[in-house]
Amino acid sequence: MVSLQQELSSNSYPGRGIVIGRSADGKYAVTAYFIMGRSSNSRNRVFVKEGEGIRTQAFDPSKLEDPSLIIYAPVRVLGYDTIVTNGDQTDTIYDGMASGETFEQSLRCREFEPDGPNYTPRISGLMHIENGKYDFAMSILKSNDGDPDCCNRYTFSYDNPKAGEGRFIHTYIGDGNPLPSFAGEPTKVDVTGDIDSFTDMVWNALNEENKVSLFVRFIDIATGAYETKIVNKNK
Repeated sequence: MVSLQQELSSNSYPGRGIVIGRSADGKYAVTAYFIMGRSSNSRNRVFVKEGEGIRTQAFDPSKLEDPSLIIYAPVRVLGYDTIVTNGDQTDTIYDGMASGETFEQSLRCREFEPDGPNYTPRISGLMHIENGKYDFAMSILKSNDGDPDCCNRYTFSYDNPKAGEGRFIHTYIGDGNPLPSFAGEPTKVDVTGDIDSFTDMVWNALNEENKVSLFVRFIDIATGAYETKIVNKNK
């Protein structure tokens, strides 16, 4: 297990990232989702609440260029499930699971983003909390080392996560041109503090120039009640 703070602060451009785990006191299912940007279009965004989830929105609508890959609902809730993703596959998972498909099956019709030469991976997470029990899964759909003719699909499942432990998956290993896709298993990271200190730690660890928005949610495993924090650089 590595320090989430160190993992974030040592990477100037992890892109978009999902953390899912369990609070140090064991009471809460924890997730964080952040977005970063290098272009003015990517940086011109904020998170806003929508129902039980959130969506991205242009901070200055007059400067919005191509909305296709930057405007979407990163978080939606379906019954006992909380879906967190880096794109409009949130809706794909929601609709698929609502019709009886599994998390993995619902993503079979999707692949990485059509933004060559980067071919940004689609990363997704699913948290399931029911009757005081908690498990989660993560997925990444990526090109085969930059070859868009091949889509590599990986799903990772975690039953009964340990207190103070989480997993971190993000789109890019670091900055570059083209941007190198995340590789390997989601990184095992520590989950520390309450929602306020955890949110502050993640936000402050992200690269100041590139960070755009952060969403954090703590869900009470016993009751299903949740608390949400949103931080936007654009105000």
